[in-house]
Amino acid sequence: MGSEVLSLRIDGELLDRLKQHASKRGMSVQDYVVRTLIRDDFDERFKTAVDETEKFYGLT
Repeated sequence: MGSEVLSLRIDGELLDRLKQHASKRGMSVQDYVVRTLIRDDFDERFKTAVDETEKFYGLT
Protein backbone atom coordinates (compact mmCIF):
# COMPACT_ATOMS: atom_id res chain seq x y z
CA MET A 1 0.00 0.00 0.00
CA GLY A 2 1.37 3.40 -0.95
CA SER A 3 1.01 6.60 0.94
CA GLU A 4 -0.67 9.85 0.02
CA VAL A 5 -0.46 13.37 1.38
CA LEU A 6 -3.29 14.98 3.31
CA SER A 7 -2.92 18.61 4.31
CA LEU A 8 -5.00 20.02 7.15
CA ARG A 9 -5.50 23.53 8.39
CA ILE A 10 -6.22 23.59 12.13
CA ASP A 11 -6.16 26.31 14.74
CA GLY A 12 -3.26 26.75 17.11
CA GLU A 13 -5.18 25.60 20.19
CA LEU A 14 -6.08 22.27 18.60
CA LEU A 15 -2.52 21.78 17.37
CA ASP A 16 -1.22 22.41 20.89
CA ARG A 17 -3.61 19.78 22.29
CA LEU A 18 -2.57 17.30 19.60
CA LYS A 19 1.09 17.92 20.42
CA GLN A 20 0.40 17.26 24.11
CA HIS A 21 -1.45 14.01 23.42
CA ALA A 22 1.21 12.86 20.97
CA SER A 23 4.11 13.67 23.31
CA LYS A 24 2.46 11.72 26.16
CA ARG A 25 2.63 8.68 23.89
CA GLY A 26 6.10 9.44 22.54
CA MET A 27 4.74 10.00 19.05
CA SER A 28 4.86 12.71 16.42
CA VAL A 29 1.66 14.66 15.81
CA GLN A 30 1.44 13.06 12.37
CA ASP A 31 1.67 9.53 13.78
CA TYR A 32 -0.81 10.35 16.53
CA VAL A 33 -3.38 11.71 14.07
CA VAL A 34 -2.96 8.76 11.69
CA ARG A 35 -3.34 6.21 14.50
CA THR A 36 -6.42 8.05 15.77
CA LEU A 37 -7.99 7.98 12.31
CA ILE A 38 -7.17 4.28 11.90
CA ARG A 39 -8.67 3.49 15.33
CA ASP A 40 -11.84 5.46 14.58
CA ASP A 41 -12.16 3.75 11.19
CA PHE A 42 -11.78 0.33 12.85
CA ASP A 43 -14.36 1.23 15.52
CA GLU A 44 -16.82 2.32 12.83
CA ARG A 45 -16.29 -0.85 10.76
CA PHE A 46 -16.57 -3.02 13.87
CA LYS A 47 -19.84 -1.35 14.92
CA THR A 48 -21.22 -1.85 11.41
CA ALA A 49 -20.26 -5.53 11.49
CA VAL A 50 -21.93 -5.99 14.89
CA ASP A 51 -25.07 -4.21 13.68
CA GLU A 52 -25.23 -6.38 10.56
CA THR A 53 -24.74 -9.55 12.63
CA GLU A 54 -27.51 -8.53 15.02
CA LYS A 55 -29.82 -7.84 12.05
CA PHE A 56 -28.96 -11.24 10.55
CA TYR A 57 -29.82 -13.05 13.77
CA GLY A 58 -32.85 -10.85 14.45
CA LEU A 59 -31.45 -9.42 17.67
CA THR A 60 -32.46 -5.82 16.94
